[in-house]
Amino acid sequence: MTEPLIFERSKSGRRAVRLPDLDVPAKPLDELVPAAFLRKEPAALPEVGELDVVRHYTRLSQMNFGIDTHFYPLGSCTMKYNPRRNEAFAANTRLTSLHPYQPDHTAQGALEILHATSEFLKAITGFPAVSLQPAAGAHGELTCLMLFKAALLDRGETERTEVLVPDSAHGTNPATSVLCGFKPVELRSNDRGDVDMEHFRSLLGPRTAAMMMTNPNTLGLFDGQVKEIADALHAEGAYLFLDGANLNAIMGRTRPHDFGVDAMHINLHKTFSTPHGGGGPGAGPVGISAELAPFAPLPWIEKGDEGFRLIHEAEKSIGRVRSFVGSTGVVARAYAYIRTLGASGIRRASEVAVLNANYLLARLRDHFDLPHDRVCKHEFVLSADRQAKKGVKGLDIAKRLLDLGQHPPTTYFPLIIHEALMIEPTETESRETLDEFVDAMIRIAEEVETDPEVILDAPRTMPVRRLDEVRAAREQRLKHPE
Repeated sequence: MTEPLIFERSKSGRRAVRLPDLDVPAKPLDELVPAAFLRKEPAALPEVGELDVVRHYTRLSQMNFGIDTHFYPLGSCTMKYNPRRNEAFAANTRLTSLHPYQPDHTAQGALEILHATSEFLKAITGFPAVSLQPAAGAHGELTCLMLFKAALLDRGETERTEVLVPDSAHGTNPATSVLCGFKPVELRSNDRGDVDMEHFRSLLGPRTAAMMMTNPNTLGLFDGQVKEIADALHAEGAYLFLDGANLNAIMGRTRPHDFGVDAMHINLHKTFSTPHGGGGPGAGPVGISAELAPFAPLPWIEKGDEGFRLIHEAEKSIGRVRSFVGSTGVVARAYAYIRTLGASGIRRASEVAVLNANYLLARLRDHFDLPHDRVCKHEFVLSADRQAKKGVKGLDIAKRLLDLGQHPPTTYFPLIIHEALMIEPTETESRETLDEFVDAMIRIAEEVETDPEVILDAPRTMPVRRLDEVRAAREQRLKHPE
């Protein structure tokens, strides 16, 4: 059944809530709001009863795939189950009722949570300093490159204008480089999926400011050359940034600062318990080396004899990168997650994520092309090239999975893999759930051989079938027609 728009359910005069009559004299609206900002006509809002509103949005929610209802194997996105107790902790009114501008001595509990979380992140990543300021992963990497630029300017090295970016990188990496005034230079991968060291050495030089590396990379592979890369960059006077999107594959097993990383962002909203997706909420704290710490964004949280306080001034700081002290609610969730798991639990989470990914890889390797046949970390990339040669592309497979009750994996990323299917099972799924996904994938591989039309016509069971996404982007309808 197609659910009508909320506007189509509207009936004149119907209300979900009726406010009581005023018990004080009414004040004319034009005395409260400048006339230029007052509407000439009432807003065209739907008029719907409370029960109809509840049922409408409940029905809409049941049309979607979500982590509460389905396995969600989106590669590089870590769409895992996050305990509700962490949500309850972050929603505690003693935290949410605080005002960001109230005096430090009246917010000691919140500052202690923030400070403790930064100490936990130091222990997990190995960095001597962590800033909680950035609002998301991309914002974190922007902050790191701003730190690099500030440090280079402080050294008087204005000729360093290039940032090396592997061809398997997230798309934000070259964009961030440009935004910071650097020129991104693409670095090739080798046939193992690692950085091509010969190409790396040919590009490294006096113009190199930094390299942006994801490790494990977006192919789900850990590049064991990372220490050699870091040493070469440092010898040249350049920095190594780590895109921390895949920290959940190595946390508790190795620490990025130990293998030479100068700065990294940490996706709290992926690795440490905030629900990921839908554009937020997010937090992208950054780990920073001792050399870069003087340039860190403000404010800092400092622990002293009289408690915790915010430091708002520092001579070399790049200043604020966002309002207030960071995404406090997201940090609180991460605090609850880390305190619950402890050091052994953090390590166990990464181990199970890696185990689950390799289990799926082993079961699917004979049914799809595997561009890099080696042990993966938390995710791996298959190719539907074999199926595409018979007329069934990666997107078709994704649509067919919906009919089989499975949310599809990431498709067509990373770009260096033709017909890419990027799969990440996370550490929170049972073996039975993983087997259901594998069975669906194998069934589709068999259907390519026996009944490809059922795939090309998918999805058949969804409320919305295949959309013209290009046309939708070009001819946007952003409001209900008058």
